Amino acid sequence: MKYELINTSEPNLMREIFSYDRIPSAKFDGEPVAPSIPNDIWITDTTFRDGQQARPPYTTEQVEEIFKFMSRISGTRGLIRQTEFFLYTDADKAAVRKCQELGLKFPEITAWIRAVKKDFEIVKSMGIKETGILTSCSDYHIFLKLKKNRRQALDEYKEIVAAAIENGITPRCHLEDVTRADIYGFVIPMINELLEMSKGSGIKVKVRLCDTMGYGLPYANAALPRGVPAMLNAILKNTDIKSEQLEWHGHNDFHKVLVNAVTAWLYGCSAANGTFLGFGERTGNPPLEGLVIEWMGITGHHDGIDSTAISDAAEYFTRKIGCSIPPNYPFVGSDFNTTRAGIHADGLTKNEEIYNIFDTERWLKRPAKVAITDKSGLAGIAYWLRSNLGEAASDIRKDHPGIMAIKKWIDDEYKNGRISTISEEEMLVQSRKCLPDLFK
Repeated sequence: MKYELINTSEPNLMREIFSYDRIPSAKFDGEPVAPSIPNDIWITDTTFRDGQQARPPYTTEQVEEIFKFMSRISGTRGLIRQTEFFLYTDADKAAVRKCQELGLKFPEITAWIRAVKKDFEIVKSMGIKETGILTSCSDYHIFLKLKKNRRQALDEYKEIVAAAIENGITPRCHLEDVTRADIYGFVIPMINELLEMSKGSGIKVKVRLCDTMGYGLPYANAALPRGVPAMLNAILKNTDIKSEQLEWHGHNDFHKVLVNAVTAWLYGCSAANGTFLGFGERTGNPPLEGLVIEWMGITGHHDGIDSTAISDAAEYFTRKIGCSIPPNYPFVGSDFNTTRAGIHADGLTKNEEIYNIFDTERWLKRPAKVAITDKSGLAGIAYWLRSNLGEAASDIRKDHPGIMAIKKWIDDEYKNGRISTISEEEMLVQSRKCLPDLFK
């Protein structure tokens, strides 16, 4: 079916879903949409664009180091295919040049510009071949922010896209606020008109589906415009755009940022956009480290990339940038694979697989750990000794008198009012005192 732009005189704010005085409604309709995974899926990055809108700007040196981590993760497969930069300040441009000078194949450096023609000169001067362009698509933005109607907005977007094509630059149209947009009345006609105008140019227009407010829903029968499966299904069925031209960019306002990105992959979008540690506007973007692990699980590919760079990057963010990562943050938090429960530690002692999610030492250079508290028990202490003292403690049993002595000291600490975890240094002191043979 050919869908034409519906040029309404008044905005359709979909008050039956977005009433503002209530939590947005989750509507469901019809049969569930069947998954349609593209042959190739990958990650794109916005750490240096959206990621820097949520924290102090990175220095040029920090940008260069973070870029190297991305390249390590990308490996020979090009998992992190692209990363985007602002180009407006001298610092922005210096960071881009530093990364260009590295001569790394992945990630490709792309830009982000305003929807004004003069900005293309900046992109060209930097030797960049692709740029994102802000093309807001909901009536909230078109009518309430831009003060235009749908036809006026789309015609203006088409002018900017035409300017990109004329300059030999691939335009990546950022469909801002797509999960509050009229999919059949604006989004699909917009994509079709952009594809039509680019015919014969040799340049393929790309579309970034921006869940700007995190309204997206991953459920197979969630209704438009919030349903991610329904949206991808409608776009792919009613336009000639290919999966490799589509990219998902989400936000975490409703705690669905990672699952929505993965859902976009599963329903026909080749690229999922993220940032290191999920930094991004307001609640943030899909965490790059989470996307890497999800990609490994979906594709089954574990070769040709370097997932251990995730841990090295997290350490760099902590030690060199001064970023505070929550201890329980998945994959990179200091305690993400640390147990404090004695019964769990006992399981780890018998077989690590019982209480560790996968071989975290192999894929993240992060062996399973136990933290010592009054809940750790004898098994927890024994596991801590084996983990921290290596071969010397490999045969030690939890009923060893020295372990019992350490447990008594720990119990006394908490009986006297202690509430904090026993530190590594304290454990070493007690181990030397109660198990001196291990240190000979």
